[in-house]
Amino acid sequence: PVSKFIPEFANLRVFKGVNADGSFETVPAERPPTMRELMSHSAGFAYGLTPDNPLDKAYADKVLGARSRADFVKAIAEIPLVDQPGKRWKYSIAVDIQGLIVEKLTGMSLGDFMKARIFDPLKMKDTGFWLPAEKADRLASLYVWGPKVNKLVPADGYMVLDITKPPAMASGGGGLVSTNADYARFAQMLLNGGELDGARILKPETVTLMRTNALSDAIMNSSEPPFNTARGRGFGLDFAVVLDSAKAGPQGEGTYSWGGAAGTWFWIDPKNDLFFLGMIHILNKGGDPAIKDIDDDSAKLVYDALVDPKK
Repeated sequence: PVSKFIPEFANLRVFKGVNADGSFETVPAERPPTMRELMSHSAGFAYGLTPDNPLDKAYADKVLGARSRADFVKAIAEIPLVDQPGKRWKYSIAVDIQGLIVEKLTGMSLGDFMKARIFDPLKMKDTGFWLPAEKADRLASLYVWGPKVNKLVPADGYMVLDITKPPAMASGGGGLVSTNADYARFAQMLLNGGELDGARILKPETVTLMRTNALSDAIMNSSEPPFNTARGRGFGLDFAVVLDSAKAGPQGEGTYSWGGAAGTWFWIDPKNDLFFLGMIHILNKGGDPAIKDIDDDSAKLVYDALVDPKK
């Protein structure tokens, strides 16, 4: 269970409703969430990126603004789970929790661990949680779709991070600065089964496990998007996974992927021995009618260019 590493999560409760005084009505969790559920976003946690319901609003107010690891853990422990563990997929604070667990297991800060165990071995020289002054002029501007003016405008708000200095608390869920060249080395390492240029980052068995569907039958048999049998997509350990290319297409079966808030996404297709990176530096790209389907459109162009792509 996750509580093996974070004892504060030993007695989590589950949201049932909102009382007249605005407090949460809750019931006990049937069991503690597992690490497998944490890594497949089915542990029951929320995130707060779209605070249009009481739980996500609580995350936005209390969790996303936490400035210390202790405050972060305390805030999550006090907010009830969205669902009983293992019952539903919901994108969540789970990867940030994984980052805390890495720190507990290694005794290193997340930034130092990733530099020592991933970035340096892979020669990812331009990747980290902050940007040295000598590289500042290479940083691309970040934009967001402005619906009132019907065009892209410079981004502002809490999603725009100050990356000129090390963060008080590195986030497992986001905040890295990188380049296409660096991320291509990371993706090639995964495509190779965990190794690149003699640097072994993961065992081949670990990569296989990560790209294997980890969602329960209850989730996969439901009609709730985005991951179920009808859509041909599942979710592994921190990756979305194509299970049926005829339904999920156009990527081949076994393709695994994910994306970031600032218009970044990648997918890796072992069957066709290729990977794709997208980095457009636009928040809320779905609001721009010209690029809202760029993920699917770009993938279609790639497969249209292949001779006899494997499905």
